[in-house]
Amino acid sequence: MKKNLIRKVLKITAVIFLALIAVIGYLTYRFTNPDTDEEILDQFEGQVYKPHISYENFKGFQVRVIGMQERIDEKLPTLLFVHGSPGSAMDFKKYLKSEALNKIANIMTYDRIGYGKYNTGEVLPSINEEVELLHHLLRNIDEEKVVLAGYSYGGTVIMASTKTFKKKIALAAAVRGDLEPMFWVLNLYKYGLTRSLMPNVFKAATIEKLRHVEELPEFEHQWNMSRSQVLSIHGKKDRIVPYENSLFLQSLFDPQKFSLITLEKGNHTLIWTNFDLIETALVKSIKE
Repeated sequence: MKKNLIRKVLKITAVIFLALIAVIGYLTYRFTNPDTDEEILDQFEGQVYKPHISYENFKGFQVRVIGMQERIDEKLPTLLFVHGSPGSAMDFKKYLKSEALNKIANIMTYDRIGYGKYNTGEVLPSINEEVELLHHLLRNIDEEKVVLAGYSYGGTVIMASTKTFKKKIALAAAVRGDLEPMFWVLNLYKYGLTRSLMPNVFKAATIEKLRHVEELPEFEHQWNMSRSQVLSIHGKKDRIVPYENSLFLQSLFDPQKFSLITLEKGNHTLIWTNFDLIETALVKSIKE
């Protein structure tokens, strides 16, 4: 009887272990094999709105930019998405395809340095340089006609800019270093042997995550320096970037300048799982 029970437990354990390996393998493949330009274009095959891919040079790095228009229409507002870590411009694929958004705005996004096509594991050394890159990409666009939407660390980047944009939409933005959860897997980066086994994109994300603890406190008196209107959308069940980050932002802003949409059961996957709500918020912000 005991032997049968032991065999059963071992089988269940083996199945669970293999399932975990399969999930980890898929995620590793997904994040370490970024889409080529051709693969991105293929994903829009048959769509009314198709992307235009270009490249910008920034401090010796090539930055892939995806725009849903060949040229910026100066009569329309511009919606720019900034992804988190790990991540890529294609995290916003569903938004890029949105008819509701394409009808009323120019739409842009880009692979932050160290991610997407050039996932070298080498990231920009600071939030300030991430903001510099953001400003570089928007240098020929009237900032007061720009709506910024930043997810996770991308939310950190847009909030750190002190320029006056039409609106900032922070999607689960990290702004408090003392709230950063330090997961055990981050320890893999601390040792040469295990670090060498990590895919480059995870190295990049780990560098940025570890840096948050020291760097975010330097911006705590800067988040509200911009005169931009801010909308924060955050899930209460977020374990990656705790909801308290948005409550902290709310405490810094004048109520007339800041609004918060709370997703009672939302987690850190909100840009995918709450697409309809976010799309509606984006449309409203662009039309304001």
